[in-house]
Amino acid sequence: MLKKRDLQDCHALYELISDPNVMKYVRHKAHSAEEYLFSTKALMEEEEQGLVISRTILSDFGQPIGTINLFDIEHHAGFLGTWIGPPFQGQGYNAKAKEQFLSELFFELEIERVFMRIRKVNEKSLRAAAKLPYAIQANDSFPALYAEINSEQDVYDLFCISKDMFHFYLLQQQNQEEQAM
Repeated sequence: MLKKRDLQDCHALYELISDPNVMKYVRHKAHSAEEYLFSTKALMEEEEQGLVISRTILSDFGQPIGTINLFDIEHHAGFLGTWIGPPFQGQGYNAKAKEQFLSELFFELEIERVFMRIRKVNEKSLRAAAKLPYAIQANDSFPALYAEINSEQDVYDLFCISKDMFHFYLLQQQNQEEQAM
């Protein structure tokens, strides 16, 4: 479902990211396939330096359909960024990708906390975040960070996923599966 980013997927991903409904919400905007290739290469270099963790989201058939990233890594924390191409939205890929990515971050890569800043006008992403049982709205819990991400204008809501909350969620899922057997 996830794989490390590589340049082979850039053309397919660019076709998906160039959709206006996706482009307006992505962090690194690219206005050509070449620009997307260049930004992906730069992102891969940043990952080698430990500044970013980036994965390609794959469909059930192994085709690239989006990306999931942890940006601005500092003090075992960072900001989550995810996008999935419109033909694949609403099919459960987002939740699966998040769970797999968070497992890697928390249990393999020593990340302790993942933040999500979501534009208050991005209703689709706000609804998706509200459905995550391991995420809490953190506007009041992290007031300095909330003020920092909204320093120019009140644009974002802040959400937080802690390693402990995610681990508790996984234990609950495991218990439910065991009880169902």
